[in-house]
Parts: sequence; C-alpha cells; structure tokens
Amino acid sequence: MEMVQVVFLTVLVFFVLVTIHEFGHFYFAKRAGILVREFAIGFGPKLFSIKRGETRFTLRLLPAGGFVRMAGEDPEVVEMQPGQTVGLRVKDGKVTRFYLDRLDERSQIVRGEIVQLDIERNLFVTLDVDGEQERYNVHPQALIVARGQETQIAPFDRQFGNVSTGKRAMAIFAGPMMNFILAFFLFALYLQLAGVAVENSSKVFVSGTEAGMPAAESGLHKGDWIKTVDGVTVGGDSAKLVEKIQASAGKPMEWVVERDGQDVTVKVTPDSATGKVGLYLSPEMRQAGFVETFKFAGTTMVDMTGRIFEGFRKLIFGEFKLDDLGGPVRTAEMTGQIAKQGIPELTSWAAVLSLYLGIFNLLPIPALDGSRLLFIGLEAVRGKPVDPNRESMVHFIGFAMLMLLMVVVTYNDILRLVKN
Repeated sequence: MEMVQVVFLTVLVFFVLVTIHEFGHFYFAKRAGILVREFAIGFGPKLFSIKRGETRFTLRLLPAGGFVRMAGEDPEVVEMQPGQTVGLRVKDGKVTRFYLDRLDERSQIVRGEIVQLDIERNLFVTLDVDGEQERYNVHPQALIVARGQETQIAPFDRQFGNVSTGKRAMAIFAGPMMNFILAFFLFALYLQLAGVAVENSSKVFVSGTEAGMPAAESGLHKGDWIKTVDGVTVGGDSAKLVEKIQASAGKPMEWVVERDGQDVTVKVTPDSATGKVGLYLSPEMRQAGFVETFKFAGTTMVDMTGRIFEGFRKLIFGEFKLDDLGGPVRTAEMTGQIAKQGIPELTSWAAVLSLYLGIFNLLPIPALDGSRLLFIGLEAVRGKPVDPNRESMVHFIGFAMLMLLMVVVTYNDILRLVKN
C-alpha cells in the first residue's frame, strides 16, 4: 500500500508541474486570441483525448513533458485547393463545415468544385455547382472534416505568428512564469506544513523512519519525542544523538520516547555495518507566521536559483561526470524516495523541481521557451520575423539534440539502477 501511495504521489508531482507550465501557455494564448488546437500532457501516442470548446485535451504515453499546439506554429495538416471537390454544410448563410471525403454519404450538403477560397482573411469560398458559381461566407470557427477528423480553420488574426510580438512573448513566457509562481507557493506551503524550529528547544522528535531499518522494526513512530537513550537525557541536541547511535553499532540500545502523553520504552539496535537506524529527526516546531512564510519562500527561491545556475556553470565548463547527470528516471526515483519522508518534504522537492523547470525552459536552447523568446525579440528589433523555415529548422535540431541527451541520461539512469 505504501508503494502504491509513493508511485501515485510521484506521478502527481510530475503531472502538476507539467500541467501548470502548459496552462500558462494555454491561458495567455487564449487571452491573445490565438486558436489553441491541443493541450497535451506527455508525448507520443494518445492515451486519452477529449475536446472542450476549440481545444483538444490529450494525455499521451511518454510522461516527459507536454505542449500547447497553437494555430500557425506548424504547417496545417489539412489543405484545400482550387479544383478540389468538396461538400459544404451551410447554416444561417455561413459555411460551418467543409467535407473533403465520403461526399456521397453526406446529406444536406452543397457539393461542388472550389473556384476561389480564402479561409484566413476574407473568409469566403466560391464553388462551381453544376456549372454555376456560387459564393458562400465562411464562419470563423468552421470545421474541415477529413478522414474522420475535424480541424478548425484558423483565420489570419487567430494564428500565433500574426498577433503582436508582445502577446506572443507573453504566451511563451507564461509557462516558466507559472512554474515560478507555483514554486513560491509550494515553498510557502512547505513552511506552513513543516513549521519553524523553536529556539533553544530541549526536545528532539522522530519525523520519519525508513522501512526495513532498525528504527521502523523497533516500533518508533513519527511524532515520538525522544526523551532518553540508555538512561541519558537527549535534550535538543540531535547531533549528539546521532553520534551515540553510530557509536553503538550492533549493540542494543534502550530508548524512552513520549507518545500520546505516555512514556514508551523501545529497544533499538543500530546496523552493525553502518551504525544507522534509519531515522529522520526534527526539532520542536511551531506554526510559521505570514511574514515569516512570505520571506522564507522568497529567500529560498533566490538561494535555490543560485544553486541551479551553479549547476549549469559546472555543465558548461565540464566540471561533472556522467553519473552526476540525471534524467526523468533518476528524477522519478528521487521523487519516490522523498515521498516516503512525508508530504512536507515532497512539497519542498516539488517546489525545487518547479523552479528548475521554469529556469531551464528560459535558457536560450533551441526548442525551449527561451529560444522562442529570443526569436520573438529578434523580430521586434528587426521589424520583421525570421524566416519561419529557418526558425523551424533551428528548433527541430535543438529538439533532436535534447532528445538525444535524454536518451543518454535515461540509459545511464537505468544502467545505474540495474547495477545497484
């Protein structure tokens, strides 16, 4: 049951981090008037799909990220050309559906050959129907139906590349921004859950135990106040307690703990090889105030940001070994280990991951949000966009390199797990 809970919490952390990131892109794209075709969590084949309004929400097989697909970012997969025979569904004087196949099976449609077509700016189509040309206005949310799939048309002002650079930049930056906001909230939540250590406290508490280790097997529980060990009062000095445990490797120890207002005696024998009992300790805690919580969240974000950039510096200058790198497998493994320590520790770890995800995505690496912001910035300076084909090629190469790196670190993670 514990394993099921750990797996659930690990998956939940990744789901929340990715979803909040993609929601930032989605929300500000919608505010800018951009047509969002798909909101996806994961990559690869679809596991679940549902359409709400103009957007299809999908859950995909590979849990390595997500994406928001906006109209105009990629070439549209469905095209119509003059000379092509289509069927039209007309309602209130406007075309609401274009049918490209199985026309003989459709009822109540206008069938003809396209003479003129504009579904981006003027929104009209002219058909040759039995030798007569007929012009129809097109609804701005009309659907193209082909091979059983419905694709909504994207008028010029609803395509990503045709809104202002400021709105596009905000839609891209919003993903990392939401991760920063989430990290701040989670750091604040962690302090509320964990509390603040009471100054000059004379108490040390059990905050958790490792399954299969002496502490857990002896019956120590989370929340126990450790009063004496072998008749010696522990007080508030957890360091001395750790030293005493290590010095008693392989030797039985008698602990007296207070649990629910009553003293309980337990026998604990530290591991003979490591001198460990598998115990997490914490001082006496109190509830954090609002100002303390706000200040802690801010200072912790600043401190962790510095550590993250120090890690990037080591990567750039080659001050690392391959085993120092970790991909999704290693991150999931660490998340599972931290989940065993309790909700407060998992909350803090999720905050760190959210902060890292936001910073990493802002790096000017092709295919990441930072690179896309760089191209938008160049467009604002030059007064004209970079050639879309060249930009797409840069992002494609960057994405391929990231996937290659992901494969390498994932292989190394799996190999390390097998060896262990």
